[in-house]
Amino acid sequence: MSSRETGEIIEDFLSEGPWAVIGASTNREKYGNKVLRAYTQSGREAWPVNPRADEIEGLKCYADLASLPAVPRGISIITPPKITEQVVAEAARLGVKFVWMQPGAESDEAMAIAAKNGLEAIGDGSCLLVVVGYREG
Repeated sequence: MSSRETGEIIEDFLSEGPWAVIGASTNREKYGNKVLRAYTQSGREAWPVNPRADEIEGLKCYADLASLPAVPRGISIITPPKITEQVVAEAARLGVKFVWMQPGAESDEAMAIAAKNGLEAIGDGSCLLVVVGYREG
C-alpha cells in the first residue's frame, strides 16, 4: 500500500502520460466515454481500450492493454469490479505505474492486487471527471 495521500497520487497520476481508458465506450452517455473525453479535453494523450470497438471519439481503439502502442504510465478503469481485478493484474505484469479505478469499478481485491504489485492505486471513490473539471461538450 502506498503511504502517500490520495491527493498526492492523483497529482502524480495526472502529471505525465500517456494514459489508457479501460472500458472506454462508444456511447457518449456512459462514463467510459466521458472519462476518455476528459483526457482529450484537457490536452492529454489517452488510448481507448475496448475489445468490441475499432474507434472511439475519433481515436483508434485497442482490444486490451497488451495491444497498446506503448505501456501507459497510468490507466483509468471503468469496468465491473471482477474485470477490474484482471485489468490491475495485467497492468502490473506490463509495468503500468498508476491505476485509477473510477467509482463503481473498485474492489478490495483490486486494491490488494495493486498493493501487492507495487502499483500506485486510486480506488476511494475519487472521480477523474471531477478532478479535471470535465464539461459535457
